[in-house]
Amino acid sequence: MSSIFLGIAGGSCSGKTTLVNHLCSYLNFNVSTLAFDSYYCDQGHLSLDQRALVNYDHPDSLDVALFKDNLRTLRDGFDISSPIYDFASHTRSDQTVQVFPTEVVLIDGILLLVFPEICELLDISIFVSAPDHVRLERRIVRDVAERGRTAEQAETQFSKTVQPMHDRFVEPSKRNADMIISGEDRFNEVCLDIERRILSFLKRDG
Repeated sequence: MSSIFLGIAGGSCSGKTTLVNHLCSYLNFNVSTLAFDSYYCDQGHLSLDQRALVNYDHPDSLDVALFKDNLRTLRDGFDISSPIYDFASHTRSDQTVQVFPTEVVLIDGILLLVFPEICELLDISIFVSAPDHVRLERRIVRDVAERGRTAEQAETQFSKTVQPMHDRFVEPSKRNADMIISGEDRFNEVCLDIERRILSFLKRDG
């Protein structure tokens, strides 16, 4: 059986990773995960001050070509070496992570559904939606705890690039989703619905 590619998009801190974690535990399939965030372009050629000025919420900040190549390789039934991105230094690690074409491949990313050529490589697509103020609160907590930033830096980045790019690119991309869910809901019933969609896809495709 070939892999089912399930894409999960949505705004920054809308609940994508939480949904991925729930699905990994809930689905009665062999599951692997792939994060579009791992494919940010390496900024090691810039100074630290210059790296901080890059708009990481614009589609141009991602290595889309490599990501598409890796998705196609997975779809062909071969494992890939996914990059590892260091968000504190804005550089790509020398190490990689092996991702295998399991029964279900969960792929998440803020800008995942912005690119038509990526949408074509997904079998099922989901958009996780959450209010702006909720995403900001979550973003501050995450950036301080995980990315070496102050609350002020996180809030400034959110207002200068995260929210404007969300309005310009991310929010409109939900029209490409097969399913739109709330990132504030408990995900148990959502996981059940997603499992039904996977089974329905298998039945139709088989």
